[in-house]
Amino acid sequence: MTKFYTYILKNKIHNKHYYGHTSNLDKRLNDHNSGLSTFTKKYLPWALIYSEVFNTRDEAMKREKYFKNIAGYHWLKERNII
Repeated sequence: MTKFYTYILKNKIHNKHYYGHTSNLDKRLNDHNSGLSTFTKKYLPWALIYSEVFNTRDEAMKREKYFKNIAGYHWLKERNII
């Protein structure tokens, strides 16, 4: 059964974060660090700082959307993730 991940990347040089979801976390991180993603290629290199696993793409997408809103931002800050 395929698993899906919601993940957060950080670029320490520019203090940028990137939020995403994928079914292959290792490949996606490699894609980001190889310049294959439009936004992230401007801020190389990226490090994975957080991830969660889900059974469906819909769950992973909902969690990514949550992290991108103010409630998710506060949740991440309270746990010292970002």
